[in-house]
Amino acid sequence: MPPWLTQLLYLVAAVLFIVGLKRLNTPATARRGNLISGAGMLVAIFVTLLDLGQVNYTVIIGGVVVGSALGLTAALSVQMTAMPQMVALLNGFGGGASMLVGAAEFLRLYQAGEEIATPTVTVMQLSLIIGAVTLSGSLIAFAKLQELMTGRPITYAGQQFVNGLLFLVLVGLAGWQVVTEVPLIGPFYGVVALALVLGVLLVMPIGGADMPVVISLLNSYSGVAAAMTGFVINNEVLIIAGALVGSAGVILSQLMCKAMNRSLANVLFGAFGAVVTAGKKSAEGLTVKSITAEDFAIQLAYAQKVIVVPGYGMAVAQAQHQARELADLIEKRGGAVKYAIHPVAGRMPGHMNVLLAEANVPYDKLYDMDEVNDEFADTDVCLVIGANDVVNPASRTDTSSPIYGMPILNADRARMCVVFKRSMAAGFAGVENELFYRDKTWMLFGDAKASLSKLISEVKQV
Repeated sequence: MPPWLTQLLYLVAAVLFIVGLKRLNTPATARRGNLISGAGMLVAIFVTLLDLGQVNYTVIIGGVVVGSALGLTAALSVQMTAMPQMVALLNGFGGGASMLVGAAEFLRLYQAGEEIATPTVTVMQLSLIIGAVTLSGSLIAFAKLQELMTGRPITYAGQQFVNGLLFLVLVGLAGWQVVTEVPLIGPFYGVVALALVLGVLLVMPIGGADMPVVISLLNSYSGVAAAMTGFVINNEVLIIAGALVGSAGVILSQLMCKAMNRSLANVLFGAFGAVVTAGKKSAEGLTVKSITAEDFAIQLAYAQKVIVVPGYGMAVAQAQHQARELADLIEKRGGAVKYAIHPVAGRMPGHMNVLLAEANVPYDKLYDMDEVNDEFADTDVCLVIGANDVVNPASRTDTSSPIYGMPILNADRARMCVVFKRSMAAGFAGVENELFYRDKTWMLFGDAKASLSKLISEVKQV
């Protein structure tokens, strides 16, 4: 294929990537955006194979078949509630692929005894390091989300010192490779091994409630690793695609950190979610008021305006379908229902949006925090389903609280607030929720799915 045609088709693929990414900004065009981006990737793969000339198509076709089969199986079998785990794995696969490509190119040059140009070996080391960190870090994130290990931060004395020392050794080994004239196999294995360990150590002290930021950041890492790999194999379209993913992930991470009033460094190194005592004194001597589905049904049935605040607990209980059914019932009786979505609710970016979409909740009923917060004051009933820290009023006033300053949903300002919760256990931040003790708040204890089902039945009888 003529070089000019290769570059032209790569440009077409890049344009398709950008157009597809742009169309992901609204639900109405998101599906088409995915298809457009997929078409761009298909063009990029097709052009790359033709440009390579002599390749082993048996291996390539075999990889496509196996990969497609695994992807299709996962797409059809993975529940929406397990989507954060799926995204974490996909991030890891992306990082692992970049690491393997970088490793394969390094070993090829090593076996040939060729010298590697300084710019090439530099991006090669970056591809290995970032790819390996993304792979192992994503696997730990998956294990935390899947509850294969504790979701709480895992910390130990001198943790930051160990991580810093490991990073310096890693940089030293990578730098050694850069300054030598020929590839060295020892430092190569050292870089890969230490990068894998560093990925584990970086994610271990991050708690489950910070996973939306971590997953977004790991997604960014996978994009940067892909871009570095593009430099290694001199593939322009891979550089562009990686840069798009990397920049989008960083921007999203920063936006979510802003929504929590925390810095990215605090998320990564602050061990947020460890057991704390701050904030518990504010609840001493206070009592909560509980309510039954039977009693609450009468008030809910005649509510004219209702706001639903979903949280991770709704995902755990898989109560999204019951939440939608209850909302439909309220609307049939003349009430209006909105869903208030906090940016960091759940365990991945857009977790609540995905869950509610799976329950066929119209997307125009979902409102971001800034859009809906002023409406709580004239809301008859607020239903808090599985949310905790994102509705804790202590974030406004308690300077000793670890969530102080975090923007929250104003559920406490509704005329009546009912919290669906299994027990009075503290949220992920480890502090008592002042909302539970407010005069206008009632607790409906039990499994959210069962409680909502009972409430639906009672409302129908009113």
